[in-house]
Amino acid sequence: MGTLRLPILDRYMLAELAGPFGFGLAAFTMIIAANQILNLGRLVSNDHAPVLTAVALFVWQLPSEIVLVIPMACLLGTLLAMQRLSGDSEIIAMKAAGIGFVRIIAPLLVAGVIISVLMYALQEGLVPYANARVTAIENAAIDHTSAFNRDLTVFAPLPGGGRQVTIATAYEPHSQALLHVTLVQYDRNNVPTQIVFADRAEFFADRWTLQNSSVYRFNPDGTTVSEPAVPEQQVRIGENPTDIMKRISNDDPETMSRAQIAAIIRTGQLTENELRKYVTTYQEKLAQPLACFVFILIAIPFGMRALRGGGNTSLGFGLAVLIIFVYYVVMTICSYISEAYLPLAWLWAWMPNIIFTAIGAQRLREVAAT
Repeated sequence: MGTLRLPILDRYMLAELAGPFGFGLAAFTMIIAANQILNLGRLVSNDHAPVLTAVALFVWQLPSEIVLVIPMACLLGTLLAMQRLSGDSEIIAMKAAGIGFVRIIAPLLVAGVIISVLMYALQEGLVPYANARVTAIENAAIDHTSAFNRDLTVFAPLPGGGRQVTIATAYEPHSQALLHVTLVQYDRNNVPTQIVFADRAEFFADRWTLQNSSVYRFNPDGTTVSEPAVPEQQVRIGENPTDIMKRISNDDPETMSRAQIAAIIRTGQLTENELRKYVTTYQEKLAQPLACFVFILIAIPFGMRALRGGGNTSLGFGLAVLIIFVYYVVMTICSYISEAYLPLAWLWAWMPNIIFTAIGAQRLREVAAT
């Protein structure tokens, strides 16, 4: 049984792309990683973190950086490859041999689709795991922080149709305790019936124990009853320490997979602003990997129309940076619009790809007609 071999033209075009793509991947990774190396150097010198720990952090941070630079490498690699082929008149020679322009660039477009799929798999699989390792190393080996200094709000339903809102100012991972807790209960008509203040809440078994709590009950007639301070009382909050740690330590949805983002959205524990950010990121994480294909599509005509002769690498790098800058400006604007109007978040997440695909397709038609 013979082995499957690509046609000579396909192998030739992919080989032309491979070298510049590898160069772009290394160059952009080094540029982005340079700042991270400086931060790790300060971590070792100022915070006295072990050198091996800093090295482990650097390694586990690489997947996130590689996902960011893969589309950039596709753009630069295609620009440089097409500049060389066009500058040496190889595209003209292929056309003279009877090969259609679409057939010539087809291997590059297929490569863009395959790279987009691989990037999505990397984004959804390895990157979230690597980010979790970074968080674990920071918390365990570097003593990153003993309490998350941000307000924490947990919502939970109550029997009879009411709800309970628990607010804390910080969470201590080592003791699994919430600090400065305020607990408010509402009836089914959203009228507050009770408010509890406590110094801290610690988790035991399946319940939280409030320490040094003060209880105020609101009667239907509008009067308020203050009960004596209670040294300890048990309550259900609606989340256990594992849930809280996962939600707070992974507060940035950019570090999560789409499955993790969806799971957090379903908890109903997000504020309105957080929900907008999470929903927008959820949609963008599906659209962003396709940027690999879009960048290859738009780089083909731009590469062929670039100046011929010497200085192709510097010209290609500068053109790549310009296209990337414009693309991410458009993506940022669309992201803001998406957060402002969630019903169409899916559309605005895809808008940068739609716009640049249209530009690339139009440019390709113009080049193919010449």
